[in-house]
Amino acid sequence: MDALHYLPAHELLRRMADGQLSSEQLTRALLARIREHNPRLNAVVTLDEAGALARARQADRQRADGAPLGPLHGLPLTLKDTWEVAGLPCTAGAPALRDHRPERHADVVQRLVDAGALILGKTNVPLYATDLQSYNALFGVTLNPHDPDRTPGGSSGGAAAALAAGFTPLEVGSDLAGSIRTPAHFCGVFGHKPSRALVSFRGHIPGPPGTESRPDLVEGGPMARNARDLRLLLEVIAGPRPVESRSWRLAMAPATIDRLDQTRVGLWLEDPLCPVDDELVSGYQTLAQALETTGAQVAPARHPLLALDQILPPYFNLLGSLLSTSLKPSQRRQMKWIARLEPWLHLFGPTTAHIAEYGRGVNQPVYQWALWSERRETMRAQIETLFQSVDVLLTPVTPTAAIAHDHSQPVFRRRITVAGRPRAYMDQFCWIALATLLGLPATSVPIGRTRQGLPYNVQVIGAPGMDLTTLRFSELLEQAGLAGFQAPEGG
Repeated sequence: MDALHYLPAHELLRRMADGQLSSEQLTRALLARIREHNPRLNAVVTLDEAGALARARQADRQRADGAPLGPLHGLPLTLKDTWEVAGLPCTAGAPALRDHRPERHADVVQRLVDAGALILGKTNVPLYATDLQSYNALFGVTLNPHDPDRTPGGSSGGAAAALAAGFTPLEVGSDLAGSIRTPAHFCGVFGHKPSRALVSFRGHIPGPPGTESRPDLVEGGPMARNARDLRLLLEVIAGPRPVESRSWRLAMAPATIDRLDQTRVGLWLEDPLCPVDDELVSGYQTLAQALETTGAQVAPARHPLLALDQILPPYFNLLGSLLSTSLKPSQRRQMKWIARLEPWLHLFGPTTAHIAEYGRGVNQPVYQWALWSERRETMRAQIETLFQSVDVLLTPVTPTAAIAHDHSQPVFRRRITVAGRPRAYMDQFCWIALATLLGLPATSVPIGRTRQGLPYNVQVIGAPGMDLTTLRFSELLEQAGLAGFQAPEGG
């Protein structure tokens, strides 16, 4: 783990500040790493070698001249191929966008550049970022560095694979249906879905290029191999859009904890609607026991909303409504039939609970959306009472560790295996739904490996706006040796 390409971002920044390492040296090392290993993994799909090296040399000159430096000065990194970087392709995995080269940076990218970061290139995603596996007709399939027969997840799968393979010290993902948290879980890295609207979404695809409005449910957030790096990156990318900065400034609530023995930990590890592999549940229980030995208060969480029966209907409805704008008429009709056939769907095979609500959401009028949205806001207010008794809530991320590649269509016919039994592919959306629906901060934290050597993560959820609490808890877990990135074998 002493290899340069696996050092945390904050350590690389320290070495550059101390004169032990130049930005050009680091950039060349990462480019060499990508050239050596990316042909096998296919995580990085666009590479700007000449531009990155030129910017690295400029960063070194600025440091030597004593110019004011940002918090990421001279640090090279890759970005998910859904964020617009001026002059670089931004395809979102779509053949229709193969020639799209934006003229200005996404707000997130501009914040990175202003902080001194150098953009090396772009990482792979599924078509329009709409799958939990990363493959598309433009760039092909991305493999999991821990097991090439398995997916790194999606939609930030290329980002997670690049981190796990040592191609980049930081990444910025986006998360609608676990698209940060699930790839982090499958690849054994850290990922954070921020509280609602903490990070600007202008310049992200989808929507279409040029979209100014903010989509429902989706958030952009940091990914890293180290919990401290998550906080470092979030503090750079969070904040209002430029026009909104005229009226408000970011002031995140400080963490409510600073030691594990101060922490009140709630557990929600099982739900009859979405079983989790026994090995993962055992790992979560082992973590809970280890936390108890540190002095943390650990107990099953009790709250009326901690039931997938309560969470999944509004989540799937609002998700369907959001995604309906990109569906073809034939797909809309298919969703209408799924809703109508709800009582009989189980006859066709394993079915995710309440998935028919997705079909109703696709085709519903706006007044029905408004009713569901109000229900969501009521639930968001109600969840505050849970966090009066706990600082963080621990849950699974998905029912399994990384799944095997499966690109069969339609998606509703895909299956996963949970505890030896077939389950619906869409079950992978269930455990991420609480934080997405209610706009809660959620950090995906690597805590172990399965008997097959696959990494797995726990989801750390906090109250609305308490991002620094979930991030601090993740740091404390790492410092206590209860969490942390492990490089793939041979890495």
